[in-house]
Amino acid sequence: MSIKPDFSLSNQSIETNAELHWNYGTAQLVESAVANGEGQLSKHGSLVVKTGAHTGRSAKDKFIVKDDETRDSIWWGKTNVPMEPEHFAALKEDFFAAVKDKSELYVADLYGGSQAENRVNVRVINELVWHNLFIRTLLVRPEASELAGLIPEYTIIDLPSFRADSERHGCRSETVIAVNFTEKLILIGGTKYAGEMKKSVFGLLNYLLPQKGIMPMHCSANISEEGETAIFFGLSGTGKTTLSADASRTLIGDDEHGWSDEAVFNFEGGCYAKMISLSEEAEPEIYATTRRFGTVLENVVMDEETRELDFDDNSLAENTRGAYPIDYIPNASKDNLGPVPKNVIMLTADAFGVLPPISRLTPDQAMYHFLSGYTAKVAGTEIGVTEPEATFSTCFGGPFMPRHPSVYGNLLKERIAKGGVTCWLVNTGWTGGKYGTGNRMPIKDTRALLNAALDGSLNSVDFRTDENFGFEVPVSVPGVEAGILDPRSTWADGAAYDEMAEKLVGLFVDNFAQFADHVDQSVLDAALKAA
Repeated sequence: MSIKPDFSLSNQSIETNAELHWNYGTAQLVESAVANGEGQLSKHGSLVVKTGAHTGRSAKDKFIVKDDETRDSIWWGKTNVPMEPEHFAALKEDFFAAVKDKSELYVADLYGGSQAENRVNVRVINELVWHNLFIRTLLVRPEASELAGLIPEYTIIDLPSFRADSERHGCRSETVIAVNFTEKLILIGGTKYAGEMKKSVFGLLNYLLPQKGIMPMHCSANISEEGETAIFFGLSGTGKTTLSADASRTLIGDDEHGWSDEAVFNFEGGCYAKMISLSEEAEPEIYATTRRFGTVLENVVMDEETRELDFDDNSLAENTRGAYPIDYIPNASKDNLGPVPKNVIMLTADAFGVLPPISRLTPDQAMYHFLSGYTAKVAGTEIGVTEPEATFSTCFGGPFMPRHPSVYGNLLKERIAKGGVTCWLVNTGWTGGKYGTGNRMPIKDTRALLNAALDGSLNSVDFRTDENFGFEVPVSVPGVEAGILDPRSTWADGAAYDEMAEKLVGLFVDNFAQFADHVDQSVLDAALKAA
């Protein structure tokens, strides 16, 4: 079924000779993608596609137009790179010319945000069918009765076949992601990686919501049987999706949320999980989605004859992904929202093998670690990253935060104070040595520690104060080997641990210098100090 809205492309001054496919449903899009040769069905019905050369975000090819709207509101730098208005005008002209010449286009009208009063209407125009299925899966899908009257507030045009001209368009390469907040238009060209659309909407909400006093977050979220919400901050690969997909808890969402006075609400209507090394035993809920019609699997290797999937094969990409509707997770929230949180968990993949598996933070320490955003870039999530490397990504989502980090940090601190929230730092990275020497933290121990934190029992055990980082670390937890709680004891060479810990503290200190003038004295007092 195709539902054409009253507000057409011509109302947006977008002219095209293409046959327009409006607001197709999942079955129509899957059928069209297969018919067009864009993908193949796996043995169990999921759609398997390849993204070609771009298997992750093209972070260095993203730009924001610098004009009167954004000049003083964007945190300009390596992440938020300016594009001149005249360059965007040329890019828009060439994009619109490309749109006009297409033979077919797929258009979806969607919502960014599940809480009605805090969402935006987003129109997405695609030349690839599977891209349209992807974004329809990832964003919030309006009811059929709402579609005819929807008027887009923001528009995304995604043309993988478009080739940018670095001189004419003021960009870096033939790939471009250009965001214009004044014209409410996002142009994506030269990449088949569908995640660019998803993250563009995230960046949009991260810009808009703080003006309303709402905290936008790069996090997953779920709810206990008692109705207590937990949120999990973390970059890709740190465990947001895996740890929030807990059969004993109700899932709000796996990646992007807002924290208003009334609720934690999902920005999306789907999940985008890493598929590499996926196993039914370790992640049964996510594994089950790969055997569902409507799931889109990116760069997952499939046997051409049997159509069986091989999740351990990284020959196409390390960053293999699956996009599926959130209701494919059996315990997902019907409304994609829940109460304000009781616990905040900050996930980090410590490539140095220094941090303990779990630590309890004061509110000031929480703001410090939130602004620091220490983790490791995990192989494949960005072009050129082939193995984990230590990095600081402010707010656990620096690439997607248009405003100054202190805006988000202060919002977090205010909301923690209002709700009496308990904050935890959880290391899902390495233990027993740095990356290359130690081992990845056992997921069973991470889950056991998280369960104890979330049910409140962890608050009743004995804690020690970590001599390097100042936060509280449990001494022993039932069901968890005590040795793993003391990182130094897991290293074969204690002196080597001390040296590595000192190095990491120094990196924290150097990184936080950029925020020192933007935080309260209490946060400065909680900050790490160089040896």
